[in-house]
Amino acid sequence: MDTKWRSKLVLVFWLILFTYGLSGVTAGISSGSDYLRGDYFKTPQFNDELNQFINYLSMFELNELPKTEAKGAITVSKDEIDEHRYRYGNLSSQISSIKSQYEDKVNDAKEAGNEEVAQTYVEERDKKIEDITNNFKSDEYIQAKIIKEKEQRIDEYYKIKENYRTDFLRYKKAFTYYLKDTVTGQVYTNIGDVNAQSLKNTFNSKTMEFIQTYPTRTNDYLSTEITGSYYSDAVSEYEDVITLLKANTTHLFEGKIAVPKSAIKESAIHANYYDFLYKKDLFLKFTISGLILLIISSYFLFREKSYFRRETSEKWRALYHLIPIDISVFGLICLVFINLGLLFLIGDRILYFDENIFMTSRDIIFSLMIGALSITLTFFYGKLLFERFKYAEKLKEDWKGSFIIRSWGALQLAFLNRHVGTQLFILLAAVFAFGAVLTAAVIKPVLILLYIPAFLFIGIPILVLLIRRIGYFNKITRSTNEIVRGNLEPDLPIVGQSILAKLANNINILKHGVRTSKKEQAKSERLKTELITNVSHDLRTPLTSIITYTELLKTPNLSKEDSDSYLEIIDRKSKRLKVLIDDLFEASKMASGNIELIKQKVDIVQLLQQSLAEYNEMINESSLQFRITNTEQPIYALVDGQKLWRVFENLISNILKYTLENTRVYISVKTEEERAIIEFKNISKYELSENSDELFERFKRGDTSRNTEGSGLGLAIAKSIVDLHGGSLDIEIDGDLFKVIVILNIE
Repeated sequence: MDTKWRSKLVLVFWLILFTYGLSGVTAGISSGSDYLRGDYFKTPQFNDELNQFINYLSMFELNELPKTEAKGAITVSKDEIDEHRYRYGNLSSQISSIKSQYEDKVNDAKEAGNEEVAQTYVEERDKKIEDITNNFKSDEYIQAKIIKEKEQRIDEYYKIKENYRTDFLRYKKAFTYYLKDTVTGQVYTNIGDVNAQSLKNTFNSKTMEFIQTYPTRTNDYLSTEITGSYYSDAVSEYEDVITLLKANTTHLFEGKIAVPKSAIKESAIHANYYDFLYKKDLFLKFTISGLILLIISSYFLFREKSYFRRETSEKWRALYHLIPIDISVFGLICLVFINLGLLFLIGDRILYFDENIFMTSRDIIFSLMIGALSITLTFFYGKLLFERFKYAEKLKEDWKGSFIIRSWGALQLAFLNRHVGTQLFILLAAVFAFGAVLTAAVIKPVLILLYIPAFLFIGIPILVLLIRRIGYFNKITRSTNEIVRGNLEPDLPIVGQSILAKLANNINILKHGVRTSKKEQAKSERLKTELITNVSHDLRTPLTSIITYTELLKTPNLSKEDSDSYLEIIDRKSKRLKVLIDDLFEASKMASGNIELIKQKVDIVQLLQQSLAEYNEMINESSLQFRITNTEQPIYALVDGQKLWRVFENLISNILKYTLENTRVYISVKTEEERAIIEFKNISKYELSENSDELFERFKRGDTSRNTEGSGLGLAIAKSIVDLHGGSLDIEIDGDLFKVIVILNIE
């Protein structure tokens, strides 16, 4: 047990060293450009100090303009006069506004008995009216007022500027400068006597730590126009005054700005300079030690048979694979950025080590432990992701189950009906907009004036619409639940043209379909019962006769005449039983589609005539009168002649069995739109059901008493054969008129 704990502590120790090393290398990459230059005067920090000094120098010397001269340079344009005159509208509207402002004040003072106060308000009002009236009488009057306002602004600017003089003097001690105006030739310097030798003795590497020359290859002339952007916020509020000063004093300068070596220890840049040297030394130690520890710790952590080289547990691998692959990639990216943030944090804590050693050390150790844990998690997370990317086929499956693909699918489903998707998007946008405006109204109460009318005229109608739609949806849901339970409630109301209305209409249709299905199911059960009854009856009748006469043949001393009679009956009933069984077998094959058609080019007219010829003797013996109508031209179709002959045979046989005596039978053949239409019409001797579809059921006969010789399979077989040919066989019943229509495609 102690050994395991020791190995874990050793692992944690190496992880912390690895994190320290990684943070040191990260600091070297990110901050190397700042510290490896080796010179504080090339850092952005010093550059800010230099720009600040130039800014102050521009304010107090280079761009210095006496207040009187600044006021003398004031100009007033025609646009400024018009803006001042019409700032609050025309003359009448401004006078009306002033009167309305003082009306209540004067009346309240009079009601309170304060006549003096009322008179004061009246005088104040009349004075403002007189001032506004003068504005519209004379441009010079307005010009004088604008000049006075600008002079006040200049006074305020110069007063605020003086607050920065102390800072300027402090910077002036830190920098040595010699600048010459390229236009006027005026010199600005703080080195006393100026001549070529003194400049040479002053601005050299022996006496100066830093020298900036204007102009050079990299630096242009010093322009006070540029330094204006460095004014403090307080001074920048007087942009109009600054613009006036720049218009009159902006020039280009040449010369030098330097930092004396002697001034570093006592000047404004002293702390920053030595702080840079300290951090540079600390940076080099941190980066070098970090690189060394990173190499050593990497060897121990990633060597053969180390903890990081072990196979990942199947349990963790299975849990990891539950995460969609795109979320997994995004998670790894997030972990990398978190690690970078932690590494930068550790580097900052080390490089900016403050005086509180205990607190800083505690923060560094805590950050290293958190960083080590995060790096370990990132390593194993990345390892599992890499394994996931190794298998292309599995990767395709992972991508299909990714969050992006599933979200896109969900979005497509949401906009499957664009009207619904658009409505949902607009409603959600409205809800979020109202929430954002309400939040803004809490921060800025004035926005409540915008929020209240918007809520009344937009928010409440949307809320009412949502409540109605939700109620309508709940009603539809309740109806579907009742349908599932078998309770067919009244139809749902169809409200409007929305998707919910369409859904309600579809549910109503389905409800009617359920009712029809139940009726069909009941009908199917009834027909099934009748089928079993009819099959039993039709098979049992000849079978009973066969059994009965077979027993009679066993009678002793039976005469030859009776014996022959019995054998004849048995033979006839056996053949009848065989016909029934053959028809049943053929009907079953037809219904299952398990039959092969041998199609040939056949003349349908001739095939019908041959079928009638087969029954010619029976037709002549009957009392029926056949009327045949054929086309003069042959009608060819690609059919199985033998099977189609069976159709005609069954239909003619039915006519002979079930037609009322002494009536006419009409058979016609014609063509229409590349189709052959064969019609059979006769008067039934039996009362027919109005439901013609039931006549296609197997063992269903028009003779409900079942006294005829038919099997009840003729029409079912005929319809199946026609259906297999891609045609149709339909029955029409009008009272006792029975009509069969066969339609076949022809060439």
